[in-house]
Amino acid sequence: MPRSLVRPSLLFYAILAVTVLGGVLAATVGLREVLDRTVLGSAGVFLLVIGGWALSLTLHEFGHAIVAYRGGDHEVAAKGYLALDIRRYTDPVLSLVLPLIILAIGGIPLPGGAVWINQWALRSRAVSSRVSLAGPLTNLALGIVLTLTVISVEMPVGLLAGLSYLASLQILAFVINILPVPGLDGYGALEPYLPPRAREFGHQARPWAPLVLLALILAVPTAGQALWGLSDLVFGAVGGDPNAAGIGQYLFMFWR
Repeated sequence: MPRSLVRPSLLFYAILAVTVLGGVLAATVGLREVLDRTVLGSAGVFLLVIGGWALSLTLHEFGHAIVAYRGGDHEVAAKGYLALDIRRYTDPVLSLVLPLIILAIGGIPLPGGAVWINQWALRSRAVSSRVSLAGPLTNLALGIVLTLTVISVEMPVGLLAGLSYLASLQILAFVINILPVPGLDGYGALEPYLPPRAREFGHQARPWAPLVLLALILAVPTAGQALWGLSDLVFGAVGGDPNAAGIGQYLFMFWR
């Protein structure tokens, strides 16, 4: 694949700069400032998490696109999916603003982007499955990298807490996306191997099934507890510290 096809957009660098700025401000929070939630510290953690989430959304969708390109769908290049430009992957309201608002309100990282893959151009069903899995595996990899960074590098409490919370959100995003629910990537990985009637039902359910899942998570305590429990299990397995992530969430949600 020509390297010229993968050129990170200026917007990607701008979001990265905002995320780094958030990290710098979060680093001003020490043990004494945690309970006080200083303006600069809370703003830093907020920018770090929101910016980091926007970057992860971009990389999630880029993961789908790059695997699809290598698997035979070269149209993704013409659609701009290899440019790491979040605007290429999103509807401004439904795919970006709404998920970010829900993340800010409830801490649930909804899948926010979409790349349209020409399934007929892919070489095999296995390639189609790999395209679907590339997104959530990107979230898992980001969660592991962030967790290893927190474990390996000595840093101020605010930055440690913010990165831990962002890492936990990546793991939660992986767990949600890997569920075999129409409209999510876990179902997309299974879909090529399903019988025609099941695929037709999945196609019809794709627009509303994730919303039903969200409603269950928010309205049925046992469903939400099971999801968070599984996410905490995976987060702990990769070395994450739930207490640090909890402090990060506390600093992030400065309005509570």
